[in-house]
Amino acid sequence: MMKNTKAIIFDAYGTLFDVNSAAEKCKDKIGDKWEGFANYWRTTQLEYTWLRSLMKRHKDFWQITEDSLEKSMKKFNINNNMRNELLNLYKVLSTFSEVKETLQNLKEKNFKLAILSNGTPELLNHLVSTNNLENIFDDIFSIEEVKIYKPDSRVYDLPIKKFKFRKDEIVFLSANTWDVSGAGNYGFNSIWVNRSNNIFDSLDFKPKIEIKSLNELLSIV
Repeated sequence: MMKNTKAIIFDAYGTLFDVNSAAEKCKDKIGDKWEGFANYWRTTQLEYTWLRSLMKRHKDFWQITEDSLEKSMKKFNINNNMRNELLNLYKVLSTFSEVKETLQNLKEKNFKLAILSNGTPELLNHLVSTNNLENIFDDIFSIEEVKIYKPDSRVYDLPIKKFKFRKDEIVFLSANTWDVSGAGNYGFNSIWVNRSNNIFDSLDFKPKIEIKSLNELLSIV
């Protein structure tokens, strides 16, 4: 599976960057419900990307993040004066603990490394910068190039068109099962990063490889 690999491409939100870290940094203010709130915010955010793709009513990822936060704060009765704080923290999400070292080791192996994400270019570049990952990635691909969200195949076309590699020469990693399925059905060698011992969805694709942490990738490639 991996012997022909030329590029390793990562989803951003939930895979490299911890989407719950914004709410976690406010848990003293939010209280015990912070994790439920964070999960609801993320689920609503994803639902809005899929619904807007189906309705052909595109908003960029930051606008969707704001809209989904508004609903989530109402659902969990969180004071609206926390809105700006939560949004500002979302712009500087933390990476998972193993991410930086793993990426640096992969860089030394001379693979092309890239991000393929729903996020806007501005958001992604800021996350990369604030986490000191500027010299890691060869490309950062945003769905804003095609104005439709993953798992639409036009998103997965982006690195193919840029790199001119075959689909089976690209390894794609995501913590999101629907994204793993989308990329796998498209033709990438798709790996599931299952940090939370979740159950994989039934979406006509099962990944050949499942890992618990990105550093496991080093022994695979």
